[in-house]
Amino acid sequence: MSCDEKVDCGRRRLLVTTAAIGGVGGAVVATPFIKSMLPSERAKAAGAPVEVDISKLQPGEMLTVEWRGKPVWIINRTDEQLASLKKTDGDVADPKSEKQMQPKYCQNETRSIKPNLFVAVGICTHLGCSPTEKFKTGAESGLGADWPGGFICPCHGSTFDIAGRVYKSKPAPDNLEIPPHVYLSETTILIGEDKKGA
Repeated sequence: MSCDEKVDCGRRRLLVTTAAIGGVGGAVVATPFIKSMLPSERAKAAGAPVEVDISKLQPGEMLTVEWRGKPVWIINRTDEQLASLKKTDGDVADPKSEKQMQPKYCQNETRSIKPNLFVAVGICTHLGCSPTEKFKTGAESGLGADWPGGFICPCHGSTFDIAGRVYKSKPAPDNLEIPPHVYLSETTILIGEDKKGA
């Protein structure tokens, strides 16, 4: 555009520059305001719910996510792993999680809402170590020929079956904790919120 006698180019430039600076200033002011509405790292650590996509979790696989600064395991159990639970019923201290405060939907043999999907806080109830997975069964596990698969705490030797139920006569006093959770869809779990009530 060219300047002529009727248009003051200096005023036009001033107007365009002022609008540009105002737009940049508005964006600078809006960014912290918008960020303030998102949950902070502190809020997430304090217990903000965590949404987890499990669409790629294959049978026999485990996914670990963080909630409230703790590891939460999500395991897609195989039919063989589920069948092993009946065999361990007599060997575990609290087969249906009746001894401790747990969500009602985990007070069953599979300790889960959906039998094949197991959700648990991966912290031993003895002194807070994180157990390691020992899904291999029998002698291949290194835990004896009759080991059905599950978890072992490396700190003091507590063992848990594939439903996080502690074996009798072990240091851990309780089964692994089941966090509040709900299925938003077939492939999405929300950990930290229980819309059905615990």
